[in-house]
Amino acid sequence: MAKDVLCEVNNCVFWESGNLCSADQIYVVSHTGDVADDSRGTDCKTFRPEADYK
Repeated sequence: MAKDVLCEVNNCVFWESGNLCSADQIYVVSHTGDVADDSRGTDCKTFRPEADYK
């Protein structure tokens, strides 16, 4: 399992300095069922806009 999860989406409530993700768990889904051909076919469902939590 990865020790550090990197994320460059700095408007996410879980984003931390150094492009680290502070979420306890990461949930990633495929656009088309349970198989993706590359990273463009996936979405991070863990993302939560920081503005919603201020």
